Parts: sequence; C-alpha cells; structure tokens
Amino acid sequence: MDHLAANLMHFGRVLRTAGLPVGTDRLLLAAQALRAGTLASRQDFRAALAACLVDRPEHRPLFDQAFHVFWRDPDLLGRIMALLLPQAEGRASAPPPPENRRLAEALFPAPAPEPAPAAEQVSVDARLAVSDRELLQRRDFDTMTAAEWAAARQVLAAMQPVLARQLTRRSTPATRGRIDWRASLRAEARCDLAPPAHQRPRSRPRPLVLLADISGSMGRYSRVLLHLAQGLLNPGGGLREPPVVEVFVFGTRLTRLTRQLRCRDPDVALAAASAAVPDWAGGTRISASLRAFNRDWARRVLGGGAATVLLVTDGLERSDDPDHPDVGARALAAEAERLRLSCRELIWLNPLLRFDGFEPRAAGVRALLPEVTRHLPVHNLDSLAQLLAALR
Repeated sequence: MDHLAANLMHFGRVLRTAGLPVGTDRLLLAAQALRAGTLASRQDFRAALAACLVDRPEHRPLFDQAFHVFWRDPDLLGRIMALLLPQAEGRASAPPPPENRRLAEALFPAPAPEPAPAAEQVSVDARLAVSDRELLQRRDFDTMTAAEWAAARQVLAAMQPVLARQLTRRSTPATRGRIDWRASLRAEARCDLAPPAHQRPRSRPRPLVLLADISGSMGRYSRVLLHLAQGLLNPGGGLREPPVVEVFVFGTRLTRLTRQLRCRDPDVALAAASAAVPDWAGGTRISASLRAFNRDWARRVLGGGAATVLLVTDGLERSDDPDHPDVGARALAAEAERLRLSCRELIWLNPLLRFDGFEPRAAGVRALLPEVTRHLPVHNLDSLAQLLAALR
C-alpha cells in the first residue's frame, strides 16, 4: 500500500503541473476511497480517482489523458490492483486519447540545462526573447503548454484596449469650442468682464457586449476572451471613464457573468465564472441562446443600438430536429438578424478561421455569415491584436 500512496502522490503532482487544481485533501480522499472500495477492474480504479480528483467537467479530458499515460504500464497497474484486490483482471484495451502538450510537459519535464561556467555567465533582463515572443504570438491557444499559457496570460493582462468613443448629447467644459452661454452669464453675474466659457460634446466609450460559446470545442478560446473582458471590467487608473462591458456565455443556455468578472483578481474571477455556469464544456444551442438574449437582455445592455457585440462561436449549431437541419439554421439566421439590427456592429470571432482551407459548409455557419459585420479569427495572440485594432 505504501507503493500505491507514492504513485498516487506522483499522479497528483502530474495533474497539478498540467493545470488541474488537485490539493492534498483530494489525494487523501482518493487514498481512502481506494482502501475502502472494492475495485474489480481498471474502469473502477479510474472512476474512483476521477470522482475524488476532478470536480469540473472541463478538467475531465485532461484527467483521462493523464490516467491513460501514467497508468498504462501493465506491470505497474497489475501490482497496484494486486494491492487492492488480488483477483483483479488486467487492463482493458482502449484507444489512446489525443495528444496534450501540457500533459506531456508535466509527465516528461525537460532536464534542467547545466549551468555555464561562472566566467561566461551574462545577466540579461528580459522575460521573453524576440523569437520566443514571436512563437508565442502565433501559438494556438488550444495547444499551449502550461508555461506558454502563463506567459500568454501576462500578455493578455497588458492588453487593455482603448475602446472607440461615441459622442453624446451632453456637453463638458472646454478651453475652446462653442460658447457656453449659461456658464458665461453666470460668470458675468459674479464678475464684470469675465471671459466667455466654452463647451464641447462629451464622449464616452462605446458599450461592448461579449457573447461567448463555452461548448466543448470552444471552452479554451472563450476563456481567453473572458480574461480580456475581466481586464476591461477592472480598468487601471489611467482611463478617464470605465467602459461599459457586459459578458454572457452560452452552451445549452444563456448565463450572464458580468458580476462574477468584476472581481479584480483574474483567477478568482474566472473561478467564480466557472462555478456559475452549469453547462460549461457541454453541448451548444446557438439559436436558443441568441433568442434568450434578444428577448431578455438586448434592450437593457445594447445601449439603444450603440453597442458593439462580439459573438465568439464556431457556428456549429446542434439541430433539435436531425431530419430537418434547415429549420434550426433558419431560426439561427432570424435571431442573428434581430441581434444585428439591435446593435451598432456584430463581430463574429471564429477559431475555425485558423485553418487555411476553411469553407462555410455547416448550416449554422452559412446562416450566420450574412448577418455579421465582420468575421475574424480568434485562436492566438496575433488574432487578438487584430481584434483590439478593430475595437479601437
């Protein structure tokens, strides 16, 4: 049993390095479950560990891959099952899961380079070299390692876009411009020969609404946009006026996350957002979610048609009637048209544009394309730079 505890601790260390929040309490719970449970197969062993170490659906694919790689040694698994139950059978054959670079980095860390001689050491104050930064800019969010994702989060934290401003009907004092007759007369009443006061139209940041798809294929990309939205909701002191930002996510239903993302700590804000969404990394119903937004939230958050809407999805709509997929596509087109007519600009951010041979063949993609103002990629830091330029 001592060997099993050591292997379990090693497995937990691998999961933490790969990005899963596995604490000591969960490892102790897993050890108790393995001692108390009756495990007759590899599936039972895997289910017991998953029940104790995984608490979010988006973490399950990474756990499954780590389990497959870490416990794939037949002799090691046989010795562990012999400790738990002597009559345990051998492992069942299963197809290998897809490759994960963060998991590979956690399981097989690169050896530390040998230190150079003291006479040849040169101090350089730089976080990323130019070549590393260029590679990071082009790296797909879905294939980043844990170290690359941490570096990308630092870049995202520095990306505080200055949103385009719009003129309002109100005015503000100015040193030149139109004469403010009311302020001039008040100044004249207080002091003879007072100089005339001037005014200019007041401007404010254009409202921004984020609608992000959090289905299984979109979770990683939407999380990046949530990081950007959290930065916009917590601006630094250099901004004259905080922007008006509203954040919604949808899978099989629509959920508003503006309140959760107002927390200044990005990690706490994203954790609260994940806890508030019951359908993270599940299915997707784009037309139903857009219908709920148009019905319940459009009048409240679109600022009378002045807002810019960012729709983050791959456009792969699940039809409620598989025999008639065109019915779902027509409903999606109608809701997208209603949304476009209610806002100033509807920008579709699609990670599928990272493929050179992308063609709009899916019914949902064909339904959305005529209704959007712009169709942009969102898969790496370069594409986010294009988006920020468009928002300015």
